[in-house]
Amino acid sequence: MDLEIYDKTAEKVTEDQLKLIRNVLNFAGEYIHLPDNAEMSVTLVNNDEIQRINREYRDVDRPTDVISFAIEDEGEDDLPIILDDTLKEEIPQNIGDIFVSVDKVAEQADYLEHSFDRELGFLVVHGFLHLNGYDHMKKEDADVMFPLQKEILNAYGLKR
Repeated sequence: MDLEIYDKTAEKVTEDQLKLIRNVLNFAGEYIHLPDNAEMSVTLVNNDEIQRINREYRDVDRPTDVISFAIEDEGEDDLPIILDDTLKEEIPQNIGDIFVSVDKVAEQADYLEHSFDRELGFLVVHGFLHLNGYDHMKKEDADVMFPLQKEILNAYGLKR
């Protein structure tokens, strides 16, 4: 998977944390059999920036922990792009972008009494699953997404 990580935080995250993001997302991609030519980005921000994004795109004026923007979400009026098998292999599949508030990572890790790294891994996997069509707004969807999320994190070694 082609993964770009952007650190827009005031404090800057550590190289080990950037490596964790890369490794856990590559692991998750293999776990759900994502094509090798998939690409995505993760942008690490502070609460003020994620609040601005949340307000602008979701009309919710407060900071949140993670926001996902799936590239290939088709609206009702959108026409699907149909590619032959050769083009599908050659053209990268951009699945979207994730924004994570490192302030919320720290707050939630403290509240849940686990490590910053565990919370960071949890949030990027959570956002990653959203980019791949998983959701939790309906109970039947949550019953699929949450166990898969836990399964990936446990298999990777980021247990609670």
